[in-house]
Amino acid sequence: MSVIVVVGSQWGDEGKGKIVDLISESVDVVVRYQGGANAGHTIFVNNKKFVLHLIPSGIVRNNILCIIGNGVVLDPTAFFEELEFLEDNKIKTSNRILILPNTHLVLPFHKVIDKLNEQGNDKIGTTGRGIGPAYTDKYYRLGIRAIDLFNDDYLINILKRNLAIKNSLAKSYYEVNEFSFESTLNYLFEIRNKLKEYIVKDSTIVSRLLEEGKKILLEGAQGALLDVDHGTYPFVTSSNPTIGGAITGTGIPSKRISEIIGVTKAYCTRVGDGPFPTELNNEMGDHIREYGNEYGATTGRPRRCGWLDLPALKYSAKINGFDSLAITKLDVLSQLDKISICTAYKLNGEIIDYFPIDTTTLYNVEPVYKEFEGWGTSIQGLRKIEQLPANARKYLEFIEENIKVKIKIISTGFERNDTIII
Repeated sequence: MSVIVVVGSQWGDEGKGKIVDLISESVDVVVRYQGGANAGHTIFVNNKKFVLHLIPSGIVRNNILCIIGNGVVLDPTAFFEELEFLEDNKIKTSNRILILPNTHLVLPFHKVIDKLNEQGNDKIGTTGRGIGPAYTDKYYRLGIRAIDLFNDDYLINILKRNLAIKNSLAKSYYEVNEFSFESTLNYLFEIRNKLKEYIVKDSTIVSRLLEEGKKILLEGAQGALLDVDHGTYPFVTSSNPTIGGAITGTGIPSKRISEIIGVTKAYCTRVGDGPFPTELNNEMGDHIREYGNEYGATTGRPRRCGWLDLPALKYSAKINGFDSLAITKLDVLSQLDKISICTAYKLNGEIIDYFPIDTTTLYNVEPVYKEFEGWGTSIQGLRKIEQLPANARKYLEFIEENIKVKIKIISTGFERNDTIII
């Protein structure tokens, strides 16, 4: 039993990159299990900022093997750009990155379709990186996987079938030019030569590494409330950031998982459209955004900010089975005199004891708040729980008591070592 899973417990952007980097010190392998280049995991090492979109966050540690799992949709262009960025910053990647053979690819036409789908009034708020259309092809059984690059007959046949449908839509629905079969095939042949050194043939390699005694960390992207099955549908991502996605996206049995860590900010943020009960559309929300630098690591979009939402966090804990919590960005709240936590929702004047899964209801709930005294002093860089101000400890204890999950990690700053481990 040597598999740790890191799951985002909110709407993404919880600081999973830092937590994965921190835990990577004590593991051998890090596997990214879902999502695509729409993710942005940020790590600071000696004031140097690393933003990773596809390659697991363990890459900034020496000697960690990083695997892109089959639950990911891989954009080859973004992958090579990320490799170049890492090499430019003196991070060695040679012989340290593997791609599972059943990993699906994001192709240029997926990005075009993604952006076309975001036009008009019915926006979801995607990053436009082609993630949704790539997953659509996967489940429509028209996707192209990494291993398919090495079977010319199959590759040509599946691409023809795929583009027949895409070009019908391009002409009759989107009213844009058709996608070129020749240029897309040439793109696939080009990336095949560059990707072949990373693609493994054995899709069970993660299980094999476990059998060899390797310690493995599974890294999720986005967050539980963006899960396509369990999130605030339809304002969700196109994959499963929750614990089920960790199993299907890596090919390991659930009984090998030893710990599930839920990562949550000390407040809430959300990017894109969708319900957000504790959102602060006021000066307080602006303050949290600026002080917390709440801008998308992938798109640069300003994040919507609000108070911590315990009904949503309880829901995440239930569907994922968190063994522990990692609280990030506690330091962002240090300047506030008063801090609120949403403890329940009120719907039509009555308290409800569940997290509504339908967006119509969630748009109409009224958050019930409990107010806490702030601690009024910087906690940046503190590394022992005893060093935290009493009011900060009270805030954390209240979260533990209500979620009924122990807090194991507290981030007190953006640097790798600005962390309290309990």
